[in-house]
Amino acid sequence: MLDTANYTPRLKTQFKDSIRAAMKEEFGYKNDMQIPRLDKIVLNIGCGAEAVKDSKKAKSAQEDLTAIAGQKAMTTKAKKSIAGFRVREDMPLGAKVTLRGDRMYEFLDRLITIALPRVRDFRGVSGTSFDGRGNYAMGMKEHIVFPEIDFDKVDETWGMDIVITTTADNDAEAKALLKHFNMPFNS
Repeated sequence: MLDTANYTPRLKTQFKDSIRAAMKEEFGYKNDMQIPRLDKIVLNIGCGAEAVKDSKKAKSAQEDLTAIAGQKAMTTKAKKSIAGFRVREDMPLGAKVTLRGDRMYEFLDRLITIALPRVRDFRGVSGTSFDGRGNYAMGMKEHIVFPEIDFDKVDETWGMDIVITTTADNDAEAKALLKHFNMPFNS
């Protein structure tokens, strides 16, 4: 059994011990509070047309996302009815979860060291998917690359969006921060 009272995630320790100092030296920050850090990670699975045909698909996506995140995922619902897509207001269409603190560092560690290397034909993640304010967004075609998902019990593979929010002011600082966390950029 893991003693969570005295446990600190590996990447959080690495950030405190070496990454902060490296970032301070690289960008010449005068104050430690200027050093960019991770704020949150948002995971999202959208079921789309499958959820319209079968309402159990959104529930399945929520359960899978809960297993991946280690925190209960929230069901996302349609904001308004769209007759052309057969979508009704408040119809469940997917799931999302926001990770902060230790769970955020644990997820990032699993993403970088376990999940991304398991992606077929993986050549790195895009280095241009920043939004101009220091946040990074990426998509995955299959959620089954995470070890928490039992491949035999999966009825459908979902794509998922991963948004990493940092306190960096610009893309260069955010990219440098993620590079220190060993994010495998291809450019």
